[in-house]
Amino acid sequence: MLRRFLVALFRRVFVLFLLVCLGCSAQPVSNDLSVRVERQVRSYYKVPSDVKISMSPMKGSEFPNYDSFTITFDTGSKQQQYDFLLSKDGKTLVRLTKLDMTKDPYAEVMNKIDVSGRPTRGNKDAKVVAINYDDFECPYCSRMHQNLFPGLVKEYGDRVLFVYKDFPLSEIHPWASRAAVDANCLAMQNTDAYWSFADYVHANQAEINKEKGKDAQFAAVDRLVSEQGKKSNLDSAKLDACIKAQQDEKVKASVKEGESLGVEATPTLFINGEKVDGAVPVEQLRAVLDRALQQAGVTPPPHPATPSPAGAASPSAK
Repeated sequence: MLRRFLVALFRRVFVLFLLVCLGCSAQPVSNDLSVRVERQVRSYYKVPSDVKISMSPMKGSEFPNYDSFTITFDTGSKQQQYDFLLSKDGKTLVRLTKLDMTKDPYAEVMNKIDVSGRPTRGNKDAKVVAINYDDFECPYCSRMHQNLFPGLVKEYGDRVLFVYKDFPLSEIHPWASRAAVDANCLAMQNTDAYWSFADYVHANQAEINKEKGKDAQFAAVDRLVSEQGKKSNLDSAKLDACIKAQQDEKVKASVKEGESLGVEATPTLFINGEKVDGAVPVEQLRAVLDRALQQAGVTPPPHPATPSPAGAASPSAK
């Protein structure tokens, strides 16, 4: 008698547990709800019309009164997925972004960048490292370069190490990759020769651009590098052989590395891992550098006063 009672009780508990589990499992999304969510998402995020949007089944979440699901954005060639929360009453949709506080995103970026053998300016033991993905033909890179050198490198002294990485945009800048390879030939013998070439080319891109045709531009780049080699007393035979070989494996590896970090255009600067896109004003560069220094426990240097716009009244003027 007792055995029958226990068996019956066990069956009821098992059925109840099964029903609870089914209730907690993923549930299909109704067509009406799917349409409502898609309209909200397309409108708010301005999703292009040719991008397909699909929803995963709903499932329970760690947040009370909210279910979770994933939205997939499909362009045909690429898919991206994002997690969302929907209130159980269906009135509130929330984009879910979870950040892992056990990891340092800036440190992870810096760990992915290989600076071995790269030319540097500044203190090699500095606690702040600024890494610039550069294109010798890019006009915006020219502006960034002239913001960094000589002004900021002198201003920050031994507090910051500056490093250049190659990121030639070959599709739109035909001689950029050639210049990167040639500059690396200089760097193999003398770091100062590399920086002298970088300084000159970033200030005189027009000298190469005026040449008619890609071959003439390549020849102009090679000539400038050879001249720099002579000024720096380099081994000319070794330099000429390096220029002729045009071994671009390191340049391609640098581009691939940059792409893995989200570099899409030049210049792109990483200051202790914080990304700076484009040729931003000097004031913005100082703000990022100072923040990195403060976080590293280093006092930033004093900065020159920013000049007032022409014609602007002084604070004491009536």
